[in-house]
Amino acid sequence: MEKYKEIERSIIKRFRKDIWSKFITAVNDYELIKEGDKIGVCISGGKDSMLLAKCMQELQRHGKVKFDIEFLVMNPGYNDYNRQVILDNAEYLNIPIKMFETQIFDIVAEVEDSPCYLCARMRRGYLYRYAKELGCNKIALGHHFDDVIETVLMSMLYNGQFKTMMPKLHSTNFEGMELIRPLYLVKEDTINTWKQSNDLQFIQCACRLTENCMLGDDGIGSKRKEMKVLIKKFRQTSSIIDMNIFRSVHNVNLNTIIGYQKDGVEHSFLDDYDEE
Repeated sequence: MEKYKEIERSIIKRFRKDIWSKFITAVNDYELIKEGDKIGVCISGGKDSMLLAKCMQELQRHGKVKFDIEFLVMNPGYNDYNRQVILDNAEYLNIPIKMFETQIFDIVAEVEDSPCYLCARMRRGYLYRYAKELGCNKIALGHHFDDVIETVLMSMLYNGQFKTMMPKLHSTNFEGMELIRPLYLVKEDTINTWKQSNDLQFIQCACRLTENCMLGDDGIGSKRKEMKVLIKKFRQTSSIIDMNIFRSVHNVNLNTIIGYQKDGVEHSFLDDYDEE
């Protein structure tokens, strides 16, 4: 059996409970894929997006809903080594990627404030544009369960807001385009175990600004790293805390909320308090 087939089999067999079933549950529960969709699966070269690509391949082959896929790799300015790692991994995993070039790293290198945030925004814009040119109506990103609960905690602790990373959302800048996150229920530790068990090596951010992004005092990367450490401590304390953080955004009790925003309009519990 070819190696990529063994890796595919591991997703369906060994990791059926913690990867495949959770992937399918997210697709179904959040209605992420519909008949006739053409989805641009966005591959950064990291473990999450590569796993997403393999899951989407398996679903297309064996699922009941018929949809098309394009596997998109945007090169924001990787060095030759990292670019080749992505190409080699795609070939090894039997993922027929389409790579397109940009100069995002060169652009954000001149930015002093929040270069990682700007990089992420620019990447998404380029991916939407390229996917739309290929006839896609959706792009799929590799964000996972841990990304979701990290976002909840960061929003509460650093922004004074209660919000999360949505499983899907409509693009505000590209009409008719939608973003989906099929790994929404899959935990990062499981993805790492899948990677290690198949002896796979993937790139990280691979940007010359990575050190500043991850270690800077004010960067988004440093805050997310703090959340990872905090969540690790939570998991050592109790096996249910991480899931309860996740469930909290599914079970908001508006009768106990002081205020909230919807479509840019602020609402308060005082709005109808005296009418009760």
